[in-house]
Parts: sequence; C-alpha cells; structure tokens
Amino acid sequence: MAAPMMEHNKHSNIDLSPLNRTDSSKSESSLEDGNFTDDVVKLVQKEIGGDLKSLKKVSGLLEQLTLENKQLEEQVLTESSSVPLRVSAALSAAEESRVKLEALQEKERLLSNTLQQHLQGAQVWADSIGQVLGQLDTLERHMKYLQCLARIEELSDSIQQYLMTNSVWDAVSAIDRMASLDMGLRESGCSHLQAFLRETLRFWHKILKDKLASDFEEVLTQFHWPFISPPTQTLSPPANLQELNSQLELLVSQLLSLQTTDDLISEKKETPARPGQSQTPPLSLPIQIMLLPLIKRFRYHFTGNRQTNNLSKPEWYLTQVLIWMGNSSNFMDEKIQPILDRAGANVNARVELCRGLLTLAQEKLGHDAPRLLYDDALFCHLVDEVLQFEKELRSTHSYPRTYPGVLYILLEETVFQKWLSVERKMAVEKVDAMLSAEGAWSSQYKDITDMDELKAPDCAETFMTLLLVITERYRSLPCPRAQLSFLALQKELVDDFRIRLTQVMKEESRQPLSPRYCAILNAANYISTVLSDWGDNVFFLQLQQAAVSVGEEILGSLGATEMGRLASLEGSLFEALLALLERLRGDMLGRLLDAVMRDVKEKAQPYCKDRWISLPSQSDQATMSLSSSACPMMLCLRDHLLQLQQMLCLPLFQMFWQGLAERLDSFIYEDLILYNHFNEGGAAQLQYDMTRNLFPLFGHYCKRPENFFKHVKEACIILTLKVGPALLLCDVLKQSEEDEGILNHQQPSPESALNELGIYKLAPSDVQILLNLRSAWLNQC
Repeated sequence: MAAPMMEHNKHSNIDLSPLNRTDSSKSESSLEDGNFTDDVVKLVQKEIGGDLKSLKKVSGLLEQLTLENKQLEEQVLTESSSVPLRVSAALSAAEESRVKLEALQEKERLLSNTLQQHLQGAQVWADSIGQVLGQLDTLERHMKYLQCLARIEELSDSIQQYLMTNSVWDAVSAIDRMASLDMGLRESGCSHLQAFLRETLRFWHKILKDKLASDFEEVLTQFHWPFISPPTQTLSPPANLQELNSQLELLVSQLLSLQTTDDLISEKKETPARPGQSQTPPLSLPIQIMLLPLIKRFRYHFTGNRQTNNLSKPEWYLTQVLIWMGNSSNFMDEKIQPILDRAGANVNARVELCRGLLTLAQEKLGHDAPRLLYDDALFCHLVDEVLQFEKELRSTHSYPRTYPGVLYILLEETVFQKWLSVERKMAVEKVDAMLSAEGAWSSQYKDITDMDELKAPDCAETFMTLLLVITERYRSLPCPRAQLSFLALQKELVDDFRIRLTQVMKEESRQPLSPRYCAILNAANYISTVLSDWGDNVFFLQLQQAAVSVGEEILGSLGATEMGRLASLEGSLFEALLALLERLRGDMLGRLLDAVMRDVKEKAQPYCKDRWISLPSQSDQATMSLSSSACPMMLCLRDHLLQLQQMLCLPLFQMFWQGLAERLDSFIYEDLILYNHFNEGGAAQLQYDMTRNLFPLFGHYCKRPENFFKHVKEACIILTLKVGPALLLCDVLKQSEEDEGILNHQQPSPESALNELGIYKLAPSDVQILLNLRSAWLNQC
C-alpha cells in the first residue's frame, strides 16, 4: 500500500515548471503572446488544478473552447461582409447629393440673371413714379397748409360770431381749440403759419380776456375791492348780493377756462425752484386781475420821486404788503375760494394773492438791496425788516414754506457777504462794549438765588444772548450753506471771546481769589454749558448733518475721524470749542486751588510741627477739643469755602471743593502724618481734629466727606489701633513679606486683614510705615 500511495503522491504533484518556462520565453518574445500564455495557464490551473482525477475534464473543456472559437469566427465573417455594403451605400448617397447641389446652383444662377434684368427694366418706372409721389406729397402738404388756414379762419369767424352773440363759453371753447392747434404746430417747420396762428390767437384771447376782466372788475368794485383799509361791518351788503355772487362765480370760472391759453400766449413757465423749495406755477388769471389795482397803488407810492419811496424806510412797503394780505384774507377765503373749489381748481386763493403781492416786495427789495451795500446802518435796518417780514408772512399769514419768500434776496452772493461782514463787525463792537461796561463781571441776578444758579456775569450772558439773536436771524434761511456760514461766524466769535477771557484771566491771575477772577471762571463755564445744550438742539443737529456733506467748504477741512463723529452724532459742531473752554476752565480751577492751598499750607505749618509724640492721652483729658495750632488752618479753610461758595456757580464749586479735599488729603498725609511720630494721645488728637473738625467742614456739601480723605481717614485708623490688633497686624505684614512668592492658604493675606480694619486705599507697605510712626514701638514693625 505504501508504493501505490507514493505513486499517487508523485502523480498528484505534477511539475508545471515547463509550462512556466514556456510562458516565460514567450513573454520575452512578444507581450501579447505572454499575456495569452498566462491566460492559458490560469485556465488550466482553474479547471484541472494538480489533481490527476480532474484530467477527465480536458475533453469537455476542449469541446467548449472549440465551440466558442467557431462562434467567434462566424461573427467576424458576418461583420467583415457587411462593412463594404454600408460604405458603398454612403458613397452612392454622397454622389446623388452632389448632383442635386449642382442642379440647384444652376437654377440659382439663372434666376439671378432674370431678376437683374427685371430690376434694370423697372428702375425707369420707379424713377417716374417717385417724381409723381413727390409731387403728390407737395400737393398734400399744400392742402394741409390750406386746411390749417381754413381751420384758423373758421375758428376766428366762430369766435367773432360767439362774441357778437355774447356766447362767452362757446368763445372760450373755440379759443381752446385754437390753442390746441397752436400746440400741435409747435414741431412744424411752418414758421409763418405758426406766427399767423399765434397772432390770431393772441388777438381773440385779448378781446375775450379784456371783456371778462372788465366785467370781473365791475363785480369786484361792487364788493368794495380792493380792501385798502380793514373791512368793517358797517358797510351794508349790496341789495343784489345773490346776483353779484352768481356773476362773480361765472366770471371766475370763465377766466379759469382761459388760464391755459393765457399761459401759452404769455409763455409763462413755472418759477425755477430754489434750494429747499418747490417750483411755483404761474398765478391764476382771476388773481392776476384782482392784483391789478393793488399793483398800481404799490408802484404809485413806492417808485419814482414819491416821499413814500424812501431807501431808509423799507418797512413802509413791506408793512403795506402785509396789510393788504390781512385785509383781503377774509374775502379770498369766503368768496373766491369756494368758487375755485367748485371749478375744480387746485388753488388756494389766499396763498395765490400773497404770492402776487410778494412779487411786488421781491422786485422792490431786489432793486433797493444793492443800493444799500455801502451804508451799514441802512443795510442792517433792511435786513432786520426783511427778517421780520418773513417771520410774519410765515406765521400770521400761513404762507407755505415750500414757496419762496423774500429771504433769497439776502442770499445773493454780494448781499450775503455784506450781511456776514456787518454781523461780524457789529458783534465785535458789542463784545467790546459789554467787556468794557462797568458791571461786566457782576451778575444781574446775584440777589435772586433761584435765578442765579450759574452765576454768569453780565458780559457772558449778554454775549450768549447775542449769539442766540444771530441764530434766530439765520434759522429761517432756506439754504443750509448760508446757515453753516453763520455757524462758522458764531464759532469764530466764541473763540474770540474765549481769547479775551484768557487775556483778562492772565491779568487777574495774581489775585485768583478775587471776585473778578471767579466771574471769568463762571463765564467760561456758562458759555460751555450753553454750547453743550446747543449741541443737542434739533436745529443744530440738522446743521450737523448738513455739515457732513457741505461743511468742509465752509467750516474748513475736517478730519476723517471728526467727520465720522459728526455723521454718527457722537460729536457736536461745538466739540473743538468745548475742548478749549474746558482747558481754560481746568487751568483756572487749578490756579484757584493752588492759591487756596498756599494759604492753607502757610496756616497749617504750626499744626504740622506740633509735638504729636508727647501729647497727653485721651484718658488724661476731661474733654477733647480742637488743637489750638489747627485753628488757623480750619478758619482759613472755612473762610475760603464760604467765600468761593458765594462766588462760584454750583458745578464749579463742587469741582473746587472736591479738588481741594483731594489736595488736603495728600498734604495732611504726606506733610503731617508721615513727617511725625505719634503717641497714643497724639494719634487720638489727630483723629479728633480730622473726624470732628476737618471732615465736618466739607459735610455741608456731601453726606460722607470722609470718603474724600481716604489717606487721612485710614491713617488715623492705623495710628489709633489698640496695641493687640496693631501687633497682630504687624505680624501678618511681616509674615507676608517673609512668605512672599510662597502660596499659603492658611495665612490670611495682608489685603484681607487690612480690609477687615476698613483699610482699602493704603498699601501694606504704607501701613507698615504708619505702624512704625507709633511711639509705642519705634522700628518694631
């Protein structure tokens, strides 16, 4: 059994190396053969493997492969036989397409030749027909021209007939049709026809307008128009009032119907809009006729050599215009306005009359203003009257702000520059006068407590009133650029006044406790307070927004940061001036504090040099009292506080006493406490002087004055500590120095120990110094 078994193993391990060698040699000769051999080897290994029993599968595998090979050969033969057939079919189709294309090209050539011959023959006919059409076009234009002439003649005859029969509405309708024809010929090149039509239209329009105007004036006369004086109830109404009302309504309606034609003939256009104002349409025809008698009266009185035509009296004609507006307002509202409403006219009768009368004032001002440029007094008077007129026009007569008034006369470049220069000149003169006045540095409200909170001297109050008056004068100007120009002038005046205050302050700086010095300080504070309030005013906030867009041209170059602050409303237009005034105020307060502290330090010298180390203890004294050496210092402080409380305004006095308390705190701590040593009696006496005498001096101005003397208060706590707590505190401070840099959670920090004693301001090192000032143990801590 062993031999067969061995034989079986021998056959079962067939050596396929020859196949591998064959495969290797073929792969070297050809890459394709190598791939094929690999496939064969893989197939044999897959189907047969190394088992001899699997050799019986070889015949089946061979049959299968032979069948697949035969099928592949048939497919190849089929495909190779069909390719020549498709190629030949494609060639045949291409040849057939070429033949058709050549035939089409030949047809196109023949048609092109035929068409060219036809066009050459038709050109002669086209030329002759073009001449005929040109003649027809000329004839047509001539016919239309004649038709227009006939239409004009027809309308003219119709208007004549209507006027002869007093058919006014028909005449108005015919004139409207003629006006429509005139507008239709505007684009025409027939200038003679246009001129003829315009003259014809003007002729008939004038006749009809004159007729209606005459009738309208007769009716108005019966209503006592124009009202030169205020209408009174004593005038009895006409007997035929109802008939007159009917005639008035009819005539106004007919005149309104002529409005379009009247504007066309007069070539009236809307008045060009000025900055911030809308365009204004032409005056309605009935209002124009109503204005005629008033215009005649105005020109009679205020032109020529009449005594009423006086350059120095602009109020005469301005007041007259306002009087006529007021006298006529009731009639316009009660009689004319209802008729206009029923006629569908979108017109305010009273405003229309004001517009017409305002034109008279505008013409007169435009004529007179340039003649007054070289007389400052008369020019100022004219400006005042114009501003007053504008104010009354807008308020009393409710004239719309979208319509131009008379202020634009003052905005003409030469007039406006003159206005600015006169305002500057007069303001400087007034400032000179107010600063040199006898009571310039005293307050007119000094005896009235409720009204003298800011204690502003007369010169400062008068100056700000002057600025306020200037503001009111330019507030109503319709042009932001003009308003910004005045704002620049105001800022210039404020800066000039600040410089004057600085000059006067330097003269008084040798006596900073004098009433005049304090008045200068109050003046700077008052101006700063008012300017801060103005910065939040709506009017100046609007100017601030205008300054962002056009301000650089007027207010000078503004940095990007400043422009951003202005645009976001974080800053104000007066920010630079406020900073300068704040600097002046701070400088003056510093000088004032220096003067008081010099006086206090001088009086405090005996107190500082007192024998604090040898004073009797508190138990040896019946009652504690103020140190005799401290009395001069305390009296000096009291007198200065009372004096400056009377002379300084409340905000400044608060800043003063708080600054004084801060300086006193440092002075007493550094020059008295740290300079001396204290026994128990000396520490108790110091604490008594401070808590019972110094602090109460400032208790009139706050509830807890000791909070402003933190160094002194905490130093007194340390100096008056009982021996036991003082020793414990000394140990804690020593231990913290020794353990510096070592974290020890069991040992309390020096800061927490000090906080338990009420010490928050002084550092541990300062406390050690103070403990060493106690005579009980010198240099023990």
